Amino acid sequence: MRIGIDLGGTKIEAVALDQHGDRVYQERIATPQGNYHATLDQIVSLVSEIDQTFGIRAPVGVGIPGTISPSTGLVKNANSTCLIGRPLDKDLSARLQRPVRCANDANCFALSEASDGAAAGASSVFGVILGTGVGGGLVINQQIICGPNSISGEWGHNPLPWPSSSEAAISPCYCGRQGCIETWLSGPALSLQYQKLSGETLRSEEIWQRVSTGDPLAQALSQQYYRRLAKSLATVINMIDPEIIVLGGGLSNESSLYEAVPALWQQYVFSDTVVTRLVPAKFGDASGVRGAAWLWPEQH
Repeated sequence: MRIGIDLGGTKIEAVALDQHGDRVYQERIATPQGNYHATLDQIVSLVSEIDQTFGIRAPVGVGIPGTISPSTGLVKNANSTCLIGRPLDKDLSARLQRPVRCANDANCFALSEASDGAAAGASSVFGVILGTGVGGGLVINQQIICGPNSISGEWGHNPLPWPSSSEAAISPCYCGRQGCIETWLSGPALSLQYQKLSGETLRSEEIWQRVSTGDPLAQALSQQYYRRLAKSLATVINMIDPEIIVLGGGLSNESSLYEAVPALWQQYVFSDTVVTRLVPAKFGDASGVRGAAWLWPEQH
């Protein structure tokens, strides 16, 4: 058995997977806001409940909205800022009295889909998160590739490639730079684009709904979104040439992406043909927590 924890900004989710990868336990609770020690307490409580339910002390993997710095052993690049500078894996290991592995949540998502999800059997998989932020993870032969800086897959903080004249007015990003892919392709970015042009504030899913009802502005923004996503993913294909790109996050629920984007990316990829497949995640928003459990590839 393996235990997976998805530590998000608003929720903490726990699952237990049996030796076949089937889910035998699931629970979600609210994340304590801005309180590191309370967050530890909640994770320990969830794991303890699984221990008591099954009478076994299983290994624990944790997906986090950041990463562990290889140089310091402390959390960096976390949207949940109370985690930054903390030895999260060591603190949890001491509290739980067992080994704990932490990985970026997008890496966990990619590992889940590569292990037994939409990209099962593929030797190279790039997992994409299109949600509140834009992130990614790279899995080669069922192994997460973190890189020496532990930032592999952070395509959302590269600049939008081949910008048009209308995209020259770049937007600031929370990372401190301007024009990042995240500022064009995230859910909040799409909402902001609609609000600036219409004066109406809508969630990204509401904008996609208006595409189907014939809203001219929503339709125009959808065409821009297809092209921006195609250009951005083309750079990923040019660099790592994955067999499959799997989309997750709230924006991945828009079914039109999977036909429109591959039809556009051909013109940006440095190849005469592009056989890379673009697919939706098999496990949806549960994929990240399953991938955290898969950080332990063998039963212990």
